[in-house]
Amino acid sequence: MLEAFGEELWIADGPTVSFYGFPYPTRMAVARFPDRKLWLWSPIEWSTELGQALDALGEVSALVAPNKLHHLFLGKWAEQYPAAQLYGAPGLKKKRPDLTFTGELGEEAPTHWKGVIDQVVVGGSFAMNEVVFFHRPSRTALVCDLIQKLDETAFSGWRRWAMKLDGLLGPDGSTPREWRATFTNRNAARAALETILDWNPKQLILAHGPIFAEKAGDIIASSLHWMR
Repeated sequence: MLEAFGEELWIADGPTVSFYGFPYPTRMAVARFPDRKLWLWSPIEWSTELGQALDALGEVSALVAPNKLHHLFLGKWAEQYPAAQLYGAPGLKKKRPDLTFTGELGEEAPTHWKGVIDQVVVGGSFAMNEVVFFHRPSRTALVCDLIQKLDETAFSGWRRWAMKLDGLLGPDGSTPREWRATFTNRNAARAALETILDWNPKQLILAHGPIFAEKAGDIIASSLHWMR
């Protein structure tokens, strides 16, 4: 259920969800702080088995939604862990008024994880901005929808054709082309990319694609070349 991926960092893959009729895999990441509190990135569907695994690992203390699309399961997690702090990307609070957010993610990491996890808002889009994170102990970058490298075999017929046209399949997968078109301020996006590369990440976790144990910086630079 939980797979270790570096120092004090784990991943868990969840069930496939439908996004406008396209099957999307789901993945979350879990970071543990020295006080054994747990930080959950892009929580997948909650299950008793997953909850028990996390409880054995530590205390769930933060639930993080990196963009305003990754919110499907937040309500259940907030219900299971009412003491956990809930943070959402810009725009999510308005989209989910039913949830009580501790705060909105910005350029400055909250005190809760400052010094262990860095973050940057990839801005410049009038449609959606995403927050990218960097887990210092494992030198891991966490990217949600900005980079997608989906398995081509998961799609067939016109859906495979559409995903390929959108540039989201296999090793060359990148950002959805229709999302790229909404970045009217490329300077803001470019500045965020430089911050990410300055972190000098070694590992890379994607919500929609493989995980990479090395050369994360090169992969990110290549995948987000359109920002430059």
